[in-house]
Amino acid sequence: MTQTPARRRKLAPVLRALVEIGFIIFLFYSNLLMGEFSRSAGKGKSFAFALHDVVTGTNLTIACCSALVGYLIVEFLRKRL
Repeated sequence: MTQTPARRRKLAPVLRALVEIGFIIFLFYSNLLMGEFSRSAGKGKSFAFALHDVVTGTNLTIACCSALVGYLIVEFLRKRL
């Protein structure tokens, strides 16, 4: 099923928003994981242990809210400048 150019133009802003929000979430989790791994890198602690501590529902909620706010701010500034 091929998409028409008009349909692709309508989807472009949505896809760009999803990519930008996904990238912000990736940066949030990578920063959180790096801090958790370096803090918990004692004897017997592993990457899996740090990953288990980082991937929680609370952190996902914070990441999504932060990503949405960050995206809205960037879009606002992009349109103003």
